[in-house]
Amino acid sequence: MINIALYQPDIPQNTAAIIRTCSCFDLRLEIIKPVGFVLDEKKLKRIYMDYVKNCKIIYHKSFDEFMKIKRKGCIILFTTKSKSRYYEFQFKKGDTLLFGNESNGVNQSVHNTIKDKLNIPIKTENRSLNLSSAVSIAASEALRQINLSN
Repeated sequence: MINIALYQPDIPQNTAAIIRTCSCFDLRLEIIKPVGFVLDEKKLKRIYMDYVKNCKIIYHKSFDEFMKIKRKGCIILFTTKSKSRYYEFQFKKGDTLLFGNESNGVNQSVHNTIKDKLNIPIKTENRSLNLSSAVSIAASEALRQINLSN
């Protein structure tokens, strides 16, 4: 299994789309609070529809709590501030793919805590991908590598 972790997400539509993606690919979703919206908001429900029933979601009160639980696992931060390409990394079962929020990514302390950092290369004149798109790209490659996709 691959885990997707969202660090303090702040756009409900992206989180809902990620719930749907995680449901479709049997990925566990971990949400690190605080979030920038109400989790049962109508916008969210309209996008994830009934997919939330098939998605295991774990909520963490803080990044510190998340790290205590993940102590022994491999956490990979996806960031525009890395030179390492996601497709050159060797993913393994149990990896957690961590994504910052849409407005600010992750703070410097979180960035410094995570050893493995990867980016998804895009045209240099663009700032970043949509969070939901980045999660889909990264999860697809991780699943391909560990042969879990159908």
